Amino acid sequence: MLIDTHAHLDFPKFKNDQAEVIQRAKEAGIEYIFNIGADERSSKASVALARKYPQIYAAVGVHPHDAKDVTGDTLRLLRDLAQEKKVRAIGEIGLDYHYDFSPRDIQQRVFRAQLRLAHELKLPVIIHSREADEDTMRILKEEEVDKLGGIMHCFAGDLKMAEECLKLNLKLAFGGVITFPNAKTAREVVKAIPLEHLLLETDSPYLTPVPYRGKRNEPAYVRYVAEKVAKIKGVELEEVAQVTTRTAKEIFKIEV
Repeated sequence: MLIDTHAHLDFPKFKNDQAEVIQRAKEAGIEYIFNIGADERSSKASVALARKYPQIYAAVGVHPHDAKDVTGDTLRLLRDLAQEKKVRAIGEIGLDYHYDFSPRDIQQRVFRAQLRLAHELKLPVIIHSREADEDTMRILKEEEVDKLGGIMHCFAGDLKMAEECLKLNLKLAFGGVITFPNAKTAREVVKAIPLEHLLLETDSPYLTPVPYRGKRNEPAYVRYVAEKVAKIKGVELEEVAQVTTRTAKEIFKIEV
C-alpha cells in the first residue's frame, strides 16, 4: 500500500470525474491521499473531501501565490478548519519567487504567520519553496520548524539543502519530477538520503510522471514515483512502499 502525501483533487481539472479518480487510486493500492489546501476555498474543499472519503485526509493553508489575499479572517478560518479531526497539517505554505504573484515581503509575513499557527495547533507543516530556498530555510530556522516537523513538498534543492532540511526535522517529498530525463539533481538526492526520510507524492493534477507525462496527474500514478525511487536506490518496490507509508503515518499521526 502506498500513500500520496500531496494532491489537489478539489481543483477544476477533477470536476468531472473526481469520484472515479479516487476509486482508481484505491484500486491501484493507494491507502491514503492527503488533499492539500492552497487558499481559503481549497482548504474548505479539502476538509469536505476528508469528511466524505475515509481514505482522504486534509491539510489547510494558503499557498504563497495567494499570500496577498490573506487577512486576519483567513487565519481564523484556518484555525477553525484545523479543528476537524482529519486535518493533519498546515499547508501548503512557503515562498515562491518564480512568479511573484504576491510581493515577497507579504509572502514572508504570511509564511511566518502560518508557521506560528502550526505551533499553536501543534501540527506539522507542508512547505512549498520555489526559487526562494535561502529565505525559506532562514525563516524555517527562525520559526523553529524543527519543533513542528513536516514535509518539504516537491523537493528541488541540492544535497546540501536536503541535509539541512533533515536537521530541521523535515522529510523530503518527491513526485513525478524524478522520472523526468533532466532531473539529475533530484535523483542524486533520492539516492543519497536514507529511505526513511523520503516520501511519495503526485501534486495532482500537476507534474505527471513518465509514462503519462503531458497528461493530467492523479494519485494512482504515485506508484510510478515509488517504482522510480526503488530503481534509484536499488531496492524492492515493497520496501519503498513499506518505509514511506510508515513515515507518512508517523508524520500525520495515523495509527499504523
